[in-house]
Amino acid sequence: MAVFTPVSLEDLGPWMQQFPLGKALDIKGIASGIENSNFFINTEAGEFVLTIFENLSFEQLPFYLKLMRHLADRGVLVPAPIANDQGELVVALHGKPAAIVSKLEGSSQMTPQPVHCAAVGSMLARMHLAAQDFNIAQPNLRSLDWWHATTPKVLPFLSDELQHLLRAEVHFQDAFDSTPIYRALPTGPVHADLFRNNVMFDGERLTGFFDFYFAGCDTWIFDVAVTVNDWCIDVATGVLDEERVLAMLNAYHAVRPFTKEECIAWQPMLRAAALRFWLSRLYDFYQPRDAEMLTPHDPAHFERILRLRESGQVPALPAV
Repeated sequence: MAVFTPVSLEDLGPWMQQFPLGKALDIKGIASGIENSNFFINTEAGEFVLTIFENLSFEQLPFYLKLMRHLADRGVLVPAPIANDQGELVVALHGKPAAIVSKLEGSSQMTPQPVHCAAVGSMLARMHLAAQDFNIAQPNLRSLDWWHATTPKVLPFLSDELQHLLRAEVHFQDAFDSTPIYRALPTGPVHADLFRNNVMFDGERLTGFFDFYFAGCDTWIFDVAVTVNDWCIDVATGVLDEERVLAMLNAYHAVRPFTKEECIAWQPMLRAAALRFWLSRLYDFYQPRDAEMLTPHDPAHFERILRLRESGQVPALPAV
């Protein structure tokens, strides 16, 4: 989250009249993240989150917002999108797609313990199962095709060693993508960005997942790998904390058991998850966009994680 498109309280006045939320009383930009313009808005009906989408189109956005509505209706803890008086979830603001969703209670847990990781694992499995009958399909837009398109854009900025690492990992993922094991992995809508700052807790009680705007259809085990690579590590080194890893995996497995193919694919998917975020951070670092309150993330963090997942032992998935 960042602010690329400023919005004032005066801008909101007439625009908010189409929503059943009363008058806008206050607006505050949200500094974290790097993709969209995000704001907390206080209205006569309570607190909400306004997002202006800087990259996604009007045609792409119904997937994300209707997925959130679908999950909320099935008991998964996610923000509820607010429709306007025409029943539309996506409405233009300053010429760009915009949406309002409910604000979750609690705060992000940035120093998670095993109990937090278990709660995330359980809810992630529930989310995957609840989305099985979602009837809109859209690919993960930051998957293999995007890796191929983005790699040439960052290679000129990298040392020979890092160029080799990036090319070799993309080649490895290409090869794994073509295997029968990969083709047998369970798939469906995934969050694809379930980092610590995209989950809310009230103490040890998980209150919701949010920021679904990297969601898409992909393998469920890739979604688990993305989540483990953030929630279950020592942030300074990227090393996996086995106690937190097992807490998350066992809780997930208790709701939706892993398959034998997923057990085989586990380490390659941890590598894929590290590659995806190393590459996106490289791109954001070397090809930055102008924005208020934007600080690009350090690409070296996921470079370290990728090297560790390539060479190190990882805790195995629970037995099938």
